[in-house]
This record gives sequence, structure tokens and C-alpha cells, in this order.
Amino acid sequence: MPLPFLTADGVFDVHEDEALPHADPERWRRPYRPGPWRVAGAAVLLLLAAFMLLATMIIAFAGTWLGACVGLAASLVVVGSALRMLRTGVWVSPYGLRRVGFFRTRSLAWSEVDAIRTVQQPVRWLGLPRTVQGQALTVAGRSGPDLPVLLTDHNADFLSRGEAFDRAAGTLEAWAQEYRPVPA
Repeated sequence: MPLPFLTADGVFDVHEDEALPHADPERWRRPYRPGPWRVAGAAVLLLLAAFMLLATMIIAFAGTWLGACVGLAASLVVVGSALRMLRTGVWVSPYGLRRVGFFRTRSLAWSEVDAIRTVQQPVRWLGLPRTVQGQALTVAGRSGPDLPVLLTDHNADFLSRGEAFDRAAGTLEAWAQEYRPVPA
């Protein structure tokens, strides 16, 4: 029995007659799938949260309510961290470009974007301090210096998935060409 909701066939494919592969362009959306490293990290955090909630229940049945409240609060922080980890990345809409980080979100209107380009430079490996030579998708703003790197081919979404990085970079460039105003 086929389960169509488990596959994303056609969701990220660009058709010849349209530059943007979506049905409702008014929403903020991530133009690529979360990578396996990001999903695996969130799954491990959710598994840890399940064990923490089990421990919280045992502590509550033992009658230590303060310990149960602390355990519940800690497990909710872990669940929130897992959800935030899944949400991080680059999001686009007709209004602009949004870079969602773990602690900070920065949005740019398309009128503030000068260029989006892929460059070769040292990039962080899985967000750790170690750097390796790789590709990075950068955005240059009209009103100042370049912004932080949007995507790299060594982050949690694209590690060992070079063609997925190229497809995501091309999609972001298509969004920029579609919605960025042409300078006069």
C-alpha cells in the first residue's frame, strides 16, 4: 500500500513554466529539506526528553513534587531545543529572506538584498569551531557589509549531500531573481 505522505515527490522539483516550486507563495517556507544530521540530533534530544519525562513521573510518584517540577521543566527545555533545532535554516517568502538561528532570527526584505552567490571559503563543519574548505551561500546587502553565511555544504543540512546544496542554492537564487527589485 503506497503512503504518499511519506514521500515528497514533486515538492522540491522546479518545473519549466514556474521558477518557484510551491502552491502558496505567500507563506514563509524553507526551500530545502532538513538534513539527516539535523533530524538525527533532534531525534536524540527527543529520546533524551522521553527518558527525562519518565524519570519525572517516577519522581512525582515518589512524592517529591519540587523534583518533579524541575524534571518537567528540564524536559520541556530539551523538547523546545529539539523543535528549535529543526526550525533553524533559511526561509523565504515574497517579502524577503529570513535566516533562523538557534537563538536569533534575522529577516531581510528583498529590496535590501544586492546579490546571493556561492563562494569557496573555509566553512564550519557541523557548526563546530573546526573549519574545512567548502562552499558557502552568502548574501550581500545593499546597505552595508555582507551578512552572515546563509548555508554551507558542511552544515547539518548538507553534509555529504553536495547536490542537495546546489539545488538549495539554485532555489534561493531563483527566489531572489523573482522577487528582488531591479535597480534603476
